[in-house]
Amino acid sequence: MNNSDLAEIIGNANGLTKADAKKIVDGVFGAIAEAAAKGEEISLPGFGKFKVKDSPAREGRNPATGEAMQIAASRKLGFSAAKALKDKLNG
Repeated sequence: MNNSDLAEIIGNANGLTKADAKKIVDGVFGAIAEAAAKGEEISLPGFGKFKVKDSPAREGRNPATGEAMQIAASRKLGFSAAKALKDKLNG
């Protein structure tokens, strides 16, 4: 499923045009991205939580040459599914 498919499903379920539903879908994902960029936790009851995790700098190896290299610190977005979603997935 992609953004367009999701917009079509939401539009059909709520009597909206596909264009209006796409604006809503894009707005939701934009708001989630903005909150994550600020380091906020995004909690969607019944679906799950998005959390920003800090990954510290570390030493790694270049797989092509085996040479040691420094891997920069970064932030990653993790997702934890809610119990209701896990139950739905597992029947």
